[in-house]
Amino acid sequence: MSDDDKKPARKPLSLKGSQPGEVKQTFSHGRTNKVAVEVKRRRKLVKPGEAPEPAPAPAAAPAPAPAPAPAPAPVAKAPAPKRPAPSDETPQERVARLQREAEEDRLRLAEEARVREEREAKQAVEDEKKRAETKAQEKEAQKEAEAQAEKAAAERAEEEAQSAPAENQDSSSDATGEAATDAAGEGAPAAPAPRRFTPVARPEPKRPEKPKKDDKKARTVTTAERPDKRRSGKLSVTKALNEDEGRRARSLAALKRAREKERRGQGGPSKPREKQVRDVVVPEAITVQELANRMAEKGADLVKELFNLGMMVTVNQTIDQDTAELLVDQFGHNVQRVSEADVDIVNEDDSDPEETLRPRPPVVTIMGHVDHGKTSLLDALRGANVVKGEAGGITQHIGSYQVKTKKGDAITFLDTPGHAAFTQMRARGANVTDIVVLVVAADDGVMPQTIEAINHTKAAGVPMIVAINKVDKPEANPDNIRNRLLEHEVIVEKMSGDTQDVEISAKEKTGLDELLEAINLQAELLELKARPDREAEATVIEAQLDKGRGPVATVLVTRGTLKRGDTFVVGTQSGRVRAIVNDQGKQIKEAGPSMPVEVLGLGGVPNAGDTLTVVENEQRAREVAEFRQSKATEKRTALAPTNFDTMFAGLQSNVIEFPVLVKADVQGSVEAINAALHNLSNDDIKVRVLHAGVGAITESDVQLAAASKAPIIGFNVRPNPKARELVKRDNVEMKYFDVIYHLTEEITKEMLGELGPLKVENVIGRAEVKEVFKSGKKDKAAGLLVVEGVIRKGVHARLTRDDVIVSATTIQSLRRFKDDVDEVRSGLECGVVLADTNDIRAGDQLEVFEVTEQERTL
Repeated sequence: MSDDDKKPARKPLSLKGSQPGEVKQTFSHGRTNKVAVEVKRRRKLVKPGEAPEPAPAPAAAPAPAPAPAPAPAPVAKAPAPKRPAPSDETPQERVARLQREAEEDRLRLAEEARVREEREAKQAVEDEKKRAETKAQEKEAQKEAEAQAEKAAAERAEEEAQSAPAENQDSSSDATGEAATDAAGEGAPAAPAPRRFTPVARPEPKRPEKPKKDDKKARTVTTAERPDKRRSGKLSVTKALNEDEGRRARSLAALKRAREKERRGQGGPSKPREKQVRDVVVPEAITVQELANRMAEKGADLVKELFNLGMMVTVNQTIDQDTAELLVDQFGHNVQRVSEADVDIVNEDDSDPEETLRPRPPVVTIMGHVDHGKTSLLDALRGANVVKGEAGGITQHIGSYQVKTKKGDAITFLDTPGHAAFTQMRARGANVTDIVVLVVAADDGVMPQTIEAINHTKAAGVPMIVAINKVDKPEANPDNIRNRLLEHEVIVEKMSGDTQDVEISAKEKTGLDELLEAINLQAELLELKARPDREAEATVIEAQLDKGRGPVATVLVTRGTLKRGDTFVVGTQSGRVRAIVNDQGKQIKEAGPSMPVEVLGLGGVPNAGDTLTVVENEQRAREVAEFRQSKATEKRTALAPTNFDTMFAGLQSNVIEFPVLVKADVQGSVEAINAALHNLSNDDIKVRVLHAGVGAITESDVQLAAASKAPIIGFNVRPNPKARELVKRDNVEMKYFDVIYHLTEEITKEMLGELGPLKVENVIGRAEVKEVFKSGKKDKAAGLLVVEGVIRKGVHARLTRDDVIVSATTIQSLRRFKDDVDEVRSGLECGVVLADTNDIRAGDQLEVFEVTEQERTL
């Protein structure tokens, strides 16, 4: 039997109690189709008690049993009875009626489903409430059990405490008494039975219940019962983390967004914060941006306000104190004026109490003329040879050393240069010293730098000791020195004066002990004291840029103790003491008063003569340094030309500029070289120092010199490898020196070569124009009367009219009557033709002169 035979015969789809019909369907492209439709007869429901229709009706389904709920569930409405189909109904009407009935059935089923879901949701809520009540009852029962356990434990502890004395008393009785008691106690009442304790069940720790599977649906339905956490008040990070440990912690951005959303929901838009009134410190000059930062305002707002006031400025420009105060007042802040004394450090006003002062070593400066033996004397005192280390055998730096006497006393010596160029160094040495030792060579006498040292000593107001050196030479005459010093109001003790004088020989080391005794005597009279237990102050003697150590300053501590790690400010630089090196090259931890040391750790090379002051912190040091830098910048700006007229007037002047670039090893040498070069300037040529600095010659120095076509002067310094390559490539002129007077001589020759020889005019004759004649087609001839001197052919002539120069020319031809002559003397008449000019009138004056060249000097 085949598979087709096994299959039942296919029957057409039909509904019970329906009548077949045909419906014609129309499709696109003219296609049609006929569909057979069976129409189901409408079932009619009758009320109870009525007789049903004879037509058979399907039996109704039994009603479901009501759920055990406190409130009965609403019963779904019975479906509306369908109307019977009319017999004369067309197929189209039948289809429409069937569609309408199907839609009504769908809506009815949807309504039943909705009612059923509501009933289930209410049932879930009631179950949840029951579970919560059960949990609450369990908690109460647990609390009662715990309370009973605690009560029982307390009673047990009380009974044990009461029974403890009785047990102690029973244990203290002897064995005989116990036996007698047992023998006599047969008729006595029996001993009390031992106490029995009722065991109390220990409450087990409660474990979190796992949600049941059948509760999941109820939990999803009861979202309306869950409280809205967004309305629960301010949300903190701790609350967010601890509120629901099962969920992942919210990010900080999410918390901020939630807090902002909550604030908008509760109070509407966020209210603007109240403006804080600040106390604004206003210095004498401040930038707009810095003022805005101090007021906590926007820089653009300050610029806008200044625009309204008629000031076109940017945030980086500087405004004065009055304008800054006006801005502070307009923005509603309080003004606090600050003067320079409030920012800068003024050391003069700070004085130490008398009881804190302690004796300190004297500071002695050795001064005098060049080659009079100052450094040789110091070598003899120290036992070291410093002269060999100085170029040319002369001192070009301030040397500072400390010497111990035979008695153990310390004396600080400063060796100053004696050359004329080092005037500032000698003045600086006299200002920081207590005693000046004036060295005068017995064979040379009082010289210009000797006189200058005497003037510096008098200006500083310090006592002087005259050391007459080189007395071992046969031509030495110490008495002549004493007499010559009288001319400069220096009266020594041998001449009945107050100034001590000692005859010494630095070469033979004679008279050195007498000199040290004189210094100690003078120091005792001065009673030199300083306070060591305070923040240090020092004076910069010399400063340089070391290749391996960076900026190094040689300082003399004036008071306090300078320690490693101190924060300080010196001039326009600030820094932190990285190392302290004494005069013997050893590192030490601290330096007391009157001690010369080298300080490492500066931010830059300071100027010689600046004061080093230790401050409390780095912020204060930077504040003072920046303030001093701004003042220095303002000073340089004030000296610069302020308008174009001044600049062009300088360009149009006839003064020749000689640009140079100076690099030296120490700051003192830079000062001396600058002063010496400026002294070489005169009305014809002027030295212009483009840049002067400390340290080796770098690439930037070579580039500046190449752009300005200026020579580079290196004093005890050399260029680095990259700078040497640029020097060769750009053909920059380099000049190296190690003795300052060699430098001045060479620059003088260069300046004289720039000027050329000096041209001198020598007037040889004067004449007066009597009449003007024509000479040829263009030229004019002048008839002259020689008034003074002689008129020569081919010499320079100057034609003046009313004492105003009309033209400067030469005499082209000279005639006497009709003959050409070479010269015409005073009192005679002649005719001349002047070259390159025809502007000649009767009455003009003609001055004839010769030009001679002479060697120029500065």
